[in-house]
Amino acid sequence: MFEDIFLHKKPVHDKLIKYGFCFKDGKYTFTTEIIDGSFILEVTLNGQATPETQLTEKETGEQYTLYKTFAQGSFVGMVRTAVAEVLQDISDKCCDTAIFKQEQTLRVINFIKAEYGDSLEFLWEKFPDTAIWRRKDTSKWYGIAANIPKSKLGIDSKDNAEIIDLRSSPDKIESLLAEDGFYPGWHMNKKSWYTIILDGSIPDERLFELIRESYRLATK
Repeated sequence: MFEDIFLHKKPVHDKLIKYGFCFKDGKYTFTTEIIDGSFILEVTLNGQATPETQLTEKETGEQYTLYKTFAQGSFVGMVRTAVAEVLQDISDKCCDTAIFKQEQTLRVINFIKAEYGDSLEFLWEKFPDTAIWRRKDTSKWYGIAANIPKSKLGIDSKDNAEIIDLRSSPDKIESLLAEDGFYPGWHMNKKSWYTIILDGSIPDERLFELIRESYRLATK
């Protein structure tokens, strides 16, 4: 019923505690009142993609479950909306975006954060699996991370791949594309950008040097 609210979201311990969640026995629990105090809503995060919710009528102490069904009506609709608003607020304030899962992608994200203090920026609501890194001083992009079909890179496969787009000089790009593991820039100017699949085929040490080069070039 509320799955989309937490799509591509990862709860963060410190944010949950600050919000008011209690942590016990491996579960996070938060309690609040909704509908002018008529109901007590308990939200539990226990590692599932979507939190569990329990709604209790304050006056009678009985559980109210119709909001979890496809029941129609103005009152159940109002309750469902109130629950959704609480869950959306938790998603917005207590979770980080978790689009990328490949180990090398996560190492790249951590490297860039440590090296430059930059985090991924998700700019497009219609494309939640694409994000950019940009320099703080010039606002120029120096990296793009995305989850795309391998077929977009000319690979005969129905699988997806987590990729990074990086800048380079036109003469160097030509030599890079002659190597295994390098592809023409996805969705960017292919004279200035190239693509790497973040599956470990390019070792971290070299990948980090290529990121540094891309960062240096993002000055104009």
